[in-house]
Amino acid sequence: MRGGESIDCRNLWKIYGRNAAKVLQRVAKADPIEKAEYLRKQGLVPAVCDVTLTIAPGEIFVIMGLSGSGKSTVVRCLSRLVEPTAGSVFVGGQDLLALSEAELIALRRHKMGMVFQQFGLLPHLSVLDNVAYPLRVQGMPQAERHKRAREVIELVGLGGRESSYPRELSGGMQQRVGIARSLAVKPAVWFLDEPFSALDPLIRRQMQDEFLRLQALLRKTIVFITHDFLEALRLADRIAIMRDGRIVQIGRPSEIILRPADSYVAEFTRDVPREKIVTARDVMEPAQGNLDIGQAVSEDTTIEAILPRFIGHVQPLAVFGQNKQLVGQVSLDRVLSVLAEGSTPH
Repeated sequence: MRGGESIDCRNLWKIYGRNAAKVLQRVAKADPIEKAEYLRKQGLVPAVCDVTLTIAPGEIFVIMGLSGSGKSTVVRCLSRLVEPTAGSVFVGGQDLLALSEAELIALRRHKMGMVFQQFGLLPHLSVLDNVAYPLRVQGMPQAERHKRAREVIELVGLGGRESSYPRELSGGMQQRVGIARSLAVKPAVWFLDEPFSALDPLIRRQMQDEFLRLQALLRKTIVFITHDFLEALRLADRIAIMRDGRIVQIGRPSEIILRPADSYVAEFTRDVPREKIVTARDVMEPAQGNLDIGQAVSEDTTIEAILPRFIGHVQPLAVFGQNKQLVGQVSLDRVLSVLAEGSTPH
């Protein structure tokens, strides 16, 4: 069940309205912003505008933005639940837009897992049969599909509830069933569209913990949609921020916090506790002089953990990389300046 595949999306457009592809061709040489404006003037709705992104195998890639920004439409284009108007989508090197309907259905059944905000459980089926349902659609024999369903039910912490029905479960448990069902097909790519937004804050936090635990075990390629920046920071390897159908910025969480592309992105980061996200890697400078190795930190150490090291010790700290080699130094002045930037309105 371990492992994921790459996703490569180039110049993706989804435009709603009549003759959208032909109208787009009229302005083929214009830049994306001009194209989108022209399309709107023609009475069309450009939901996704020239989106290009590459997602590595095993990466958690979070797409976020305000309601109507196009983030959910992008995910549906990546799985061809929504047919793109233009562009290309490759999953594991396979051209999705070149697949026949039958080939696409087979790909979704065997390589893609999907979890949405609405749990979509079948009320007349038990937990076991809900989780096994995609395998039943594949035509897998009952004994084999129930065996695999029990494995993933145990994996998501619902062992012992196989005979329960959805109405007998809490919201958090129902979402775990949805997650187990999506994992039953052993997908290489996992799409999650705001899966925790309908849950209470405490349950939501628990589900985020569960999600990270599962990813540490399975290393799926994950595209996760959210409008909650703190959730994105907690889960993401990289984040893409969307506005009006376009991607405004892509980067690691700390990169987006420290170097927002514009005021729109900066507004998302305004209330973020920088000390919990920014690491030594983000604030270090080239090593100079003789550093006290006894006060060294790893490049992944957060500012929150670094600050106590400066009590009674104002000299720069050595920073070591994953290979245990010296990669730089971090000074108290630099740490304080980053924190000060966070407390100043953009």
